[in-house]
Amino acid sequence: MAQWYILYNGQQVGPMEEEQLLAYGLNANSQVWTEGMPQWAAAYTLPDLMELISKHQGGAAGQADYLNGGCPPRPQNTYNGEPASGKNKTTAGILALLLGGLGIQYFYLGKVGGGFITILLTLVTCGIWEILTFVQGILMLTMSQEDFDRKYVYSTSTFPLF
Repeated sequence: MAQWYILYNGQQVGPMEEEQLLAYGLNANSQVWTEGMPQWAAAYTLPDLMELISKHQGGAAGQADYLNGGCPPRPQNTYNGEPASGKNKTTAGILALLLGGLGIQYFYLGKVGGGFITILLTLVTCGIWEILTFVQGILMLTMSQEDFDRKYVYSTSTFPLF
């Protein structure tokens, strides 16, 4: 049986059995991972978990439609329009544009190792590395919040660049 991990209150929790995910508030927008998956994914992209959620909630209409081949439920943001991850792509993008050579965008994202690597690369390249962080800032600003979360927030990489 697969061992699952879930992001709960910004922390990775697991491993656990599929049914145990329900104790951590598993819903369609929960970020989950198990061995064999390339990266964290929203539960609504995994039919087995949607079936589990549907059974637990008594077969909610939107989820049942998804299981029958309809469109997946749209990810919902949390309180006051804030991103589900709590990390805003616009803030990170502007930090990368203005202070990217200092790795501030990585510190903001909680990727301290990436911040120190960026500082080191900026020093070693005499500031040329800042060109790449500027491009990174532009990419952050142009991607969707969901893509940003997947690439920079929920990634297990210490130093996600592009």
